[in-house]
Amino acid sequence: MSIATPKAGRGALARSESRQALGFVSPALAGLALFTIVPVVLSIVMGFYNWPTFGEKTFVGFGNYVKLFTESPDFWPALRNTFVFAALYVPLSVALSFMLALSLNSRIKGRGALRVLFFIPVVTPMVANVLVWKMMLQPQGLFNGLSHSVFGVQLPNFLADPQWAMIMVVMMSVWQGLGYNMLIFSAALEQLPEPIIEAARIDGARGFRMLRSITVPLASPSIFFASVMTMITAMQVFVQPQLLTGGGPGNATQPIVQFIYNQGFKFQELGLAAAAAWILFAIIIAITAVQFGAQKKWVHYEH
Repeated sequence: MSIATPKAGRGALARSESRQALGFVSPALAGLALFTIVPVVLSIVMGFYNWPTFGEKTFVGFGNYVKLFTESPDFWPALRNTFVFAALYVPLSVALSFMLALSLNSRIKGRGALRVLFFIPVVTPMVANVLVWKMMLQPQGLFNGLSHSVFGVQLPNFLADPQWAMIMVVMMSVWQGLGYNMLIFSAALEQLPEPIIEAARIDGARGFRMLRSITVPLASPSIFFASVMTMITAMQVFVQPQLLTGGGPGNATQPIVQFIYNQGFKFQELGLAAAAAWILFAIIIAITAVQFGAQKKWVHYEH
């Protein structure tokens, strides 16, 4: 007659709990596999094929990548537009959000309501925000109407002017995302160690000196996090130029993600779109790696 040992009982219980845990996470794992892993693997494969939506698929190796760099007339302008957008959007968004957080961190009345007010565009649907801005920027829109009635000045058609269109896309995007970074910075500023702040005040630190020597270094981990996340978001910009300007005038505001969208869904060149997507992925990884490497020089963590 066999006697069940406590060790064997614990092993059976662990296996039972493992099966139960697997049952609970299996829907999430199935969704991850179906909607993330399989599309990622498929996009890698598609990048090496001439892959029309309908018709025969032809293996071309690195032909799609060569075509993008040497033959596609819109690839380089789209890449340039993406970098221009990121170069304008990231510092503006981070700097304005930090200054806004500093202002709201002071003891002013209604700062909680003001934070909610500035955060509303973040939770409002992007499409609705873009369409409202598009209506305001039209020649017969709010901005031109106010300028004409108050100052007697006729503003240019911002969305049809190549010199203004990208600036308008950047302005709208900064307004849209201002509240997110503001909330991050507000939380960081409220957690600054009070003894260090008081010691700096006793030593005579005030105003800009306090900001440069104490506040910014102490909040630098949050600034670094916001900079990385904002850069990743900027490199993937799509909805704002797609709805605000359609990538125009010409291709003055067409970013790389809109180029990928057009190649895949407008021109039915899925292989070319997949190759461009992986080039964008490599660029984002490289920029993020540079940011992480540079953080050692300016980000100060408490140990």
